[in-house]
This record gives sequence, structure tokens and C-alpha cells, in this order.
Amino acid sequence: MKIKDIVDTLEATVYYGEELMDVDIHSACASDMMSDVLAFVKDQALLISGLCNPQVVRTADMMDIKCIALVRGKQPTDDMLAIARQKEIAIISSDYRMYTACGLLYAHGLQPGDRKV
Repeated sequence: MKIKDIVDTLEATVYYGEELMDVDIHSACASDMMSDVLAFVKDQALLISGLCNPQVVRTADMMDIKCIALVRGKQPTDDMLAIARQKEIAIISSDYRMYTACGLLYAHGLQPGDRKV
């Protein structure tokens, strides 16, 4: 699935990354706790979160995440956008709640990441 497909599926607004719309996304994770993302998620390409602060983008960068989808209509801060531009991480926002966003993406073929046991 490409980022543009995620944007379409989630009826999302693109805040940064128009030039990244053709990047392939193979899996996703969803969390508002960045410690969970760091502890349990490896090699993900999409992070779904309702948390809006620069730490989300820094975490995404550390985990090689290519796109952040904010949910519940959250809008990225200027600090988030500045880091996203520097790290070339797309940031989009959808009005869907996290559970619905995950379900829609899964129904359209986006797979969850590997689970750490």
C-alpha cells in the first residue's frame, strides 16, 4: 500500500509529504505511548497515533517509520512538521478514531507489524 492509498482510505489531510505519496507501506502499528512503539515495534512503515508532540516524529525516525497518521482530527504542531521535513517523514491526519482507522487500513490490506513475544 502506498501512502497515497492510506490518505484515501483514511480520508486524511496531508500536512507534510506530498512528494512521498508513492512510498510503499507494508505494515503499521498504532499507539499513543511511544515507549510501546520503541519496545515492541521494529521496521514499521506507518505509525498511527493521537499524540501530537515532537517526540512522535523522533520515535518514528528511530524506528524507520515513513509516515505518521494522526487520528481523532489531531493536527501536527509546527515543531513536529519541522522535524518531519528534516527526516522526510510524511504526516497526515484523519478524523477517524484509532480503532476505526486501524480497521479500515487492515481491511484494505495493510498488515500489522511483527509481534514481539
